Amino acid sequence: MTDLTATTVHVGPWPDQLVEEQGHDPRSAYVERYWLGVLGPTATWLVRRLADRLEAEPEGFELDLAALAAELGVGHRSGSNAPFVRTLQRCARFGIVEIGAAGLRVRRRLPPLTAFQLERLPEHLRAQHQRELAASGPTLDELRERARGFALSLLGQGLTAEQVERELHRRALHPALAHAAVTWAQRHRAPAAAAATEPLPPAA
Repeated sequence: MTDLTATTVHVGPWPDQLVEEQGHDPRSAYVERYWLGVLGPTATWLVRRLADRLEAEPEGFELDLAALAAELGVGHRSGSNAPFVRTLQRCARFGIVEIGAAGLRVRRRLPPLTAFQLERLPEHLRAQHQRELAASGPTLDELRERARGFALSLLGQGLTAEQVERELHRRALHPALAHAAVTWAQRHRAPAAAAATEPLPPAA
């Protein structure tokens, strides 16, 4: 596991075709409007800064952790409970950053919020999110691909196939389409590290 209290760490892209096709740029209005209330401001600014760097250096780069922490206004004092370390761990728990032995892998796009994540937002934002989904008028193929993306993302967060299917039902997805999406996601999900059991790091 990468030492998050080190001076520098290697950062590379986290390829994920489905999320990159269906997700949102970390610097987009969607992320600012909806992900901000879930991730917290420091984590949101962190993924935006990393997106900037990956756009300029798509093959990866060496990240000065202390410098970035200072830019975000949280400092980089040593210890696993340091604010910047907690921010990185928070991003990892939401599946946006992967902390591995060789460094960090970062998603270039963020997936749409799940229904559970939307519940953390105020009512007016949940309603606005629903209106935007309704206005988009997806085709059947788009619904199928979106369902696969949600299913893959939720399985990656540690939910069981049954829980994922229920989550898709809650989004008013046809049961047959939901079941097919979960089956597909189970076949295509890449091996992932076991989910951490410690509490979610607080937002900075």
